[in-house]
Amino acid sequence: MRTLLSNLSGRRISALVGDLLDSLSWGSSRKGVKGDGEVRATHLLRTVEALLSRRGEASGVMLARLVLAAYQEADPAEKTVFLRRLVDDFGADEIGLEQAATAWLTDRSYEAAKRLRAASEPRRREILRRLNLAPGGTLALVRMREDLMARLREAPDLHPLDEDFAHLFVTWFNRGFLTLRHIDWDTPAAILEKIIRYEAVHVIQGWDDLRNRLVPTDRRCFAFFHPSLVDEPLIFVEVALTTAIPAAIAPLLAPGRAPIEAEQATCAVFYSISNTQKGLAGVSFGNFLIKQVVEDLRHALPNLATFVTLSPVPGFAKWLARERAGETLPEADRAALVALDASEWHRDPALVEQVRVPLLAAAARYFLTPRLADGRIPDPVGRFHLGNGARLERLDFLGDLSPHGLAQSHGLMVNYLYDLDAIERNHEEFVENGNVVASPEVRRHLEAKSRPVPVGA
Repeated sequence: MRTLLSNLSGRRISALVGDLLDSLSWGSSRKGVKGDGEVRATHLLRTVEALLSRRGEASGVMLARLVLAAYQEADPAEKTVFLRRLVDDFGADEIGLEQAATAWLTDRSYEAAKRLRAASEPRRREILRRLNLAPGGTLALVRMREDLMARLREAPDLHPLDEDFAHLFVTWFNRGFLTLRHIDWDTPAAILEKIIRYEAVHVIQGWDDLRNRLVPTDRRCFAFFHPSLVDEPLIFVEVALTTAIPAAIAPLLAPGRAPIEAEQATCAVFYSISNTQKGLAGVSFGNFLIKQVVEDLRHALPNLATFVTLSPVPGFAKWLARERAGETLPEADRAALVALDASEWHRDPALVEQVRVPLLAAAARYFLTPRLADGRIPDPVGRFHLGNGARLERLDFLGDLSPHGLAQSHGLMVNYLYDLDAIERNHEEFVENGNVVASPEVRRHLEAKSRPVPVGA
C-alpha cells in the first residue's frame, strides 16, 4: 500500500474501477462473511492510491467520485477499516521527512523550511483535497467526518485523521466563503424542511410551528450557507423582535400570540442558534453569524436598541446535583432544594417560592465561580456567548417549563446582552483573563440567603 501507483494508464484505471465495482457487488451479496470488510476496503484503498497518483483532472474527478460512492455504500465495519487504513497507510513520508528535517538543520533557508513543511504533511490530506474535487465532494467529506467522529471514543487512534479534517475544513469554510441568507416563508421547501429537522434548541412542531416563527412581522430567521452546500444551512439563528427583554421562552413561541410591528420593537432576541452539520464541529460560525445579523438588523430597523439572547443552560441540573451531593452548598440552600426532587414542583406555588432564591444563587455560582480542570466555565452555551463578547445580563427562573428545559436546567434560562460598544472589551476580559462579565443583578444573587424551610414542609 505504501508504493505509489504512478504513471497509471487509462487501461489500468479501468481495471481498478472494475475491481472496486466487483468488490462492492461481491461484498453486498456476501454480507457477514468474515474478512469481507478488509477485502473491500483494500480495493477501495487501491483506488485511493490511484487518485493520489493522478495528475489529470478528468481521471482524478472520476476516481474521486468512485471512492466517495464506494465509501457511501460501505457498511459501518467497512468504513471503520477504511478510515483506520487512511491513518495507518497515508501518513507523512517518513524517509522524505527525515531528509527534509536533516537538510533544514544545515540550511535554515526559506526553501528548506518549505520542503520540510511539505514533507511533514500527511498524504491523506492531499487525498481529502482530491476527493473534494468530485461533484458533491464537500458534503460527502462532511458526512465522512461525522462517521469518523462517531468512532473516536472507541477508536482514539483515528484522531490524526480527525485533525486533518479539522485543518482543511477551517480553511474551506472560512467566513469569506459564507453567505448570509434571510429565511422566510418563500425560501425553497427543501431548505425549510432542513430548518425543521436541524432545530436543536426548541423543537419545531411541524409546518404550522415553523410558519409561526417565520411569517409574523416580529420574527426573523437567518442562516449561513457555503457555495459547495447550496441547499444545506450550516448554522441558523431565530430572532424575536420585542419591546422588552424576555424572561421565558413560552410566550415567544405561543401560536396564538399577537405580533407587533417590527418598527415598534426595541429589542432583538436571539432565542435559538442551531449548528446543522456535525461534521463541521470545531469550525466556528456562530460568532460571525450573530455579529452579522446584529449589523443587518440595526441597518434595517434603527429602532432596535437592545440585542440579547434567551439561552438554555444545558449543564446546570447535572452540576447542581453534584453540588447538592457534596458539602459546598449552605445547609439552608440544600434543605430548600430538596423540593427539586418532586416531579411537579414547578406547579406548586409554595415549592416554587422555596426553590427560587437558592436555585438562582446556585446558578450565579455556576457561572461566576466554578471552573473545569482547564480553567473554563462549565456551561458550553455560556462559553460561546461570553467568548463572543456578550455580558451575562440576567438569570431567568422557570424560563423554560418544557420537559427538556426542566430536565437540563430545572427550567433556568439566561439572557446574554450584546452591547456593541463593549463587545471587544468583554471578549478580552473573558478570553484573556478568564473573567465572566456579568451585570450587578446577576452578582447580587451570590449574596442571597435562603429562608429556613419550615419543619414538615
